[in-house]
Amino acid sequence: MAKPVAGEVVVVPFPQTNLQPGKRRPALVVADLPGDDLVLCQITSRTHPDPFSVLITSTDFQQGQLSVDSFARANRLFTVEQSVILYSAAMVKPAKLEEVRAAVRKLFS
Repeated sequence: MAKPVAGEVVVVPFPQTNLQPGKRRPALVVADLPGDDLVLCQITSRTHPDPFSVLITSTDFQQGQLSVDSFARANRLFTVEQSVILYSAAMVKPAKLEEVRAAVRKLFS
């Protein structure tokens, strides 16, 4: 599998905050770092009314889709090697990627 690029929705064994093994979950690639690393953002179907959650609907994809409307949680970032990516599920439109990146910037401002 080729290295995913920013804007791809990938499926990974998402780590729990207590570092216990997690379930397979979608995540958005927000940055493609040099080498094998990627910065991912958790995607969940549960509503999170915080200022860092970005709604993703079926109209936000240029390729593929998620089965339900979901939220990219810009305050749930993690770095992984591309080898942990199970598969690529979709690609968001550039405007949606920028909206998520703006939420990430807001987190650090």
